[in-house]
Amino acid sequence: MIELVVVMAVLGLLLSIALPRYIDSLERGREHVLVHNLAQIREAIDRHYGDRGAYPDRLEDLVERRYLRALPLNPFTEAADWQTSPPPSGQKGSVYDVQAPPSGRGTREP
Repeated sequence: MIELVVVMAVLGLLLSIALPRYIDSLERGREHVLVHNLAQIREAIDRHYGDRGAYPDRLEDLVERRYLRALPLNPFTEAADWQTSPPPSGQKGSVYDVQAPPSGRGTREP
């Protein structure tokens, strides 16, 4: 019976060491996906501007005009809840830049 208690204590100790690292690696993975998705959207916005001379009016235009196959999701919220920024004055279109919402982001600024 004592051997079983010792084995359970060792397993508990190993789990207490490994579990925080695993959770941290999941968080870092989500942050990496977030940065990659933002880069894809920004590149599509730039290509749209280069081809048409105007920024898109909404993010869905990038999908409709085949600059993206689908609008990437925010890995923290599992939704396409991106915040858009308007272009500088005098530019055509409505979407100049895209960011993750403040509540749906990891700990680091992408």
